[in-house]
Amino acid sequence: MRKFFRTLILVFILYISWPFIEKQIEKTDMYPMLERFRTEVQNIADNPSVAAAMDTIYTTINHLTGKIENGVELLPQKEELKSIEKPNLTIPSEQTFSVHSIVLGENKETVEKLAGVPKRSSVNEYGVEWNTYHENYHNFFMIAYDSNNHVAGLYTNQDLIASSKGIKIGSTKETVLQQLGKPMTQIRKGFVFYQFEKDRDYDVFHIDHSYVTIFYDQHANNTVTAIQIIDEDLEHAKSHFYVTVSDVLKEGFEYQLFDLTNADRVKHGLAVLKWDDNVKVTARKHSDDMAKNHYFSHTNLAGLSPFDRMKNDQIFFTMAGENLATGQFSSIFAHEGLMNSLGHRENILKPEYRYLGVGVAFNSESQPYYTENFFRK
Repeated sequence: MRKFFRTLILVFILYISWPFIEKQIEKTDMYPMLERFRTEVQNIADNPSVAAAMDTIYTTINHLTGKIENGVELLPQKEELKSIEKPNLTIPSEQTFSVHSIVLGENKETVEKLAGVPKRSSVNEYGVEWNTYHENYHNFFMIAYDSNNHVAGLYTNQDLIASSKGIKIGSTKETVLQQLGKPMTQIRKGFVFYQFEKDRDYDVFHIDHSYVTIFYDQHANNTVTAIQIIDEDLEHAKSHFYVTVSDVLKEGFEYQLFDLTNADRVKHGLAVLKWDDNVKVTARKHSDDMAKNHYFSHTNLAGLSPFDRMKNDQIFFTMAGENLATGQFSSIFAHEGLMNSLGHRENILKPEYRYLGVGVAFNSESQPYYTENFFRK
């Protein structure tokens, strides 16, 4: 048993030291041997038993060496998570839902007295901005304002929902349907009706002069995991399912997907990821390639994997992963879909990752392609 554990320690040291070893060997004529050796090490590391043991080693080292590694925040302890308190929520009297005690129609000044100034503002598919409010991604919610600075859109994937119907994060789908009735099956855009998928992880309701989308976590018994509320005037102003492409929308989708990922990581007790501009470029190039060449795959048409593409862009990593999505008309729907896909969910909630870059591109029909590249140095 001791011999096995020593072997695991050796594999672990090789694994985390690999970028430095690789740089040194690449300067010699031993590179073919290096490639074979790296494959063997990766095969060992990918073994489920070894991976589980390495997770234990990582956790132990984090505990022993402190909470900062190379300037990157390590896993937060439970007592730290408790230090940021959940706000007292007010059940709305005139609308069915509120988020962080805020309802549609409230003015921006009132919101900022309650929540402070937004951490980020980025363009969304409605032609307005999602303004993100949070405390290091705790108590995370987003608000869209109309031209009069009144709340016209709300979203949260944390426990900030209050409802006159008793619906909140963790409520069952059955409870939602009992309280809100039959969900919509289609939505009209201009002269076209768009049909919602039958096998979907959300329901849409037209209530309180707004469109309320309830998202469910299929890996938690179809319980409520997020909510989006859009004023009907804002929704009707969006005349098509997919919208006109622009550089600011592309960037908006990228930052929104990044923020949504961190909000869910914090929700699950994990450390916040840092944005990486270099891997964002790698991700965006892949999204653009898929959009222009009409394919959808982790392996591009030149046969390069995500790890090949990252290496070609001089991004050094000891652990990396990639998520892809396409067709969803917003980063919110893309993120919620990824969270309900087990492999993608594992990437989003992998404790070891420290960095994330998101790249978005649109095809000729304005359909978005999303690429997320996660890694650890």
